[in-house]
Amino acid sequence: MYFDELPLTDNILDALWDMHFEECTPVQEASIPVILEGRDVISCAQTGTGKTAAYILPLLNNLATDNHDDSRINAVIMAPTRELAQQIDQQMEGFSFYSPFSSVAVYGGSDGNVWDVQKRGLTRGADVVIATPGRLLSHMNVYKIDFSAVKYFILDEADRMLDMGFFDDILKIVSSLPRNRQTIMFSATMPDELRRLAKGFMRNPVEVNIAVSRPPETIHQQACICYDMQKLPLVKRLLRGYGLKTTGAPLRKVLLFVGKKANVKDIYIALRKDGFEARQMHSDLTQPEREQVMLDFRNGKVDVLVATDIVARGIDVDDIPLVINYDVPRDVEDYVHRIGRTARAENSGEAVTLVNEKDQLFFLKIERFLKKSIDRLPVPEELGEAPAFNPRTPEKKRRSFRRKPGKGKPKQHSSKSKTAQSKPKQ
Repeated sequence: MYFDELPLTDNILDALWDMHFEECTPVQEASIPVILEGRDVISCAQTGTGKTAAYILPLLNNLATDNHDDSRINAVIMAPTRELAQQIDQQMEGFSFYSPFSSVAVYGGSDGNVWDVQKRGLTRGADVVIATPGRLLSHMNVYKIDFSAVKYFILDEADRMLDMGFFDDILKIVSSLPRNRQTIMFSATMPDELRRLAKGFMRNPVEVNIAVSRPPETIHQQACICYDMQKLPLVKRLLRGYGLKTTGAPLRKVLLFVGKKANVKDIYIALRKDGFEARQMHSDLTQPEREQVMLDFRNGKVDVLVATDIVARGIDVDDIPLVINYDVPRDVEDYVHRIGRTARAENSGEAVTLVNEKDQLFFLKIERFLKKSIDRLPVPEELGEAPAFNPRTPEKKRRSFRRKPGKGKPKQHSSKSKTAQSKPKQ
């Protein structure tokens, strides 16, 4: 389906034409008509499928065609992170270029001047408020915000907000909104807890499910089975072009995903010492620091951005040649999100995943989802032998109880003992 087949206003279609948006993605084709009808919607679709446009476009259209007070807040969009809130705000500016609607992005980690800008937008009635839950609640706790004219409430990446412990905050925000509103929720996954919470403040929502798609064939995927001590030397060789189809070395604008924040810092320091123009991205950075890092990365001033999953979703940089997974993602969807940062905008790209012995089972699950074996990149001989690929399900340990003579049933464990035996979270 093409956008001009949808009942969108001419102003929106003109903006889409300027931005070279012609054909709808599956989530846009399935979601936009339902949202235009005014129905509540739960849409399950992975990041990178065009979901932001799937709710912004019908929102702008409904604002243009419905009666609303342009001096008050008409829509609230919630996002889990500052980076995603910024991206939504940027797309809002593009899609509404020919439409007379204002928006304000409300997120933390900024100086007092930004707080004042956010306060003016909230008190003077920006048409659309794009906010992280914590920052919006901070404003609500300091002064009164008039939400009585809100007709649209949108939750983006709702599963992440649930994982990050934001849903109590969201319920507080929902309690300040009018009951008679349209509620739209987008999420990459739909756990039962999230579904129950959502239906508690939604009215007969229509469910749109777009299956997790496999990575495009334009991404050349490889895996290197290795020991932990071989990972950092492997990264340095990959940055110099080892085993890659990409020409030119050292590479620039490479994304290196690392599971733990502490490891991000160590790897960043090691790469800098070895002469790479590296940057780090994680939650300990201030907002100005993060914005500067992303600006340098987009402008090609960075060889490698070492990051946690904070940038796996919601960051659009079109010309990333290589994504390296230092650790194997625990979820298939996270793998798709990560490597999906390359091969964007009709470009090709490469992705290499470093797989140690402990992560082999998780990697096997990824291959089963992809329904193929990912190409193997051998460890260079000078780095020593590599482990064999032999994924095994960990054996469950059994605790035997010895019954003392003259006693009946074994003692019940205390709550402390039960906690100690509980399975670790995956």
